[in-house]
Amino acid sequence: MVNPAKHVVNYFRESKEELEKVTWPTRQATIRYSIIVVGVAVLMGAFFAGLDSALNLGLEKLIGLTT
Repeated sequence: MVNPAKHVVNYFRESKEELEKVTWPTRQATIRYSIIVVGVAVLMGAFFAGLDSALNLGLEKLIGLTT
C-alpha cells in the first residue's frame, strides 16, 4: 500500500535540494532588472495609450463623415 505522507515528505525534501542548487541573482541585479521591467511596462503603456487615442480620433472623424 502506498503511503501518501511519505510522497509528500519526499517531494518537499527534493524541492529543498533543488532550490539549494539555484544560483540566485544579487540584490543589485534584481533591482536593475526590476527597473528595466517597470520602464518597459511604462513605455508599452504609453505606446498603447497613444495608439488608442489615435484610433479613437480616427473613428470619431470617420463617424462624423457619415452623419
